[in-house]
Amino acid sequence: MFAVPENSLVLPENTRLLHPVRVALAWAADRDRWKHLLRYDPEERFSTLVDKTDDQEIWLMSWLPGQTASLHDHDHTSGAFTVVSGLLTEVVTTRIQVVHSLRAGQSRVWGPGYVHQVRNDGVDPAVSIHVYRHGTRAMTSYRYDPVNGPVR
Repeated sequence: MFAVPENSLVLPENTRLLHPVRVALAWAADRDRWKHLLRYDPEERFSTLVDKTDDQEIWLMSWLPGQTASLHDHDHTSGAFTVVSGLLTEVVTTRIQVVHSLRAGQSRVWGPGYVHQVRNDGVDPAVSIHVYRHGTRAMTSYRYDPVNGPVR
């Protein structure tokens, strides 16, 4: 199951590439490819690059309870992430904030200018796989203004 948020912009895809959700789901299912890289950092969310081609980057992330990626966008990249285990919360921010609770097997998609925050509000660690297209894992930070929406 995955959803394309209303404020996502879908860029023309390379027809030889699978949709980023399908890529994330395939990587999530093949734990032998990345389980040796998995770590949990008590200070901050752990992330590591697991695969890179000319077309995309695949990142593995682990989230201990309470860990978060602050409100951000991914500049000009598009992509998707899939929850491998645990529970994650995504807060999508435009003028309003919409909260999505995600469990293992669920995915979200983003495009350029898509502002969101991801966090582990659960009591157990969480693991996710992220696919970045059209560039690298760049992040621009924002703060939420209840009147104006996301502000750099």
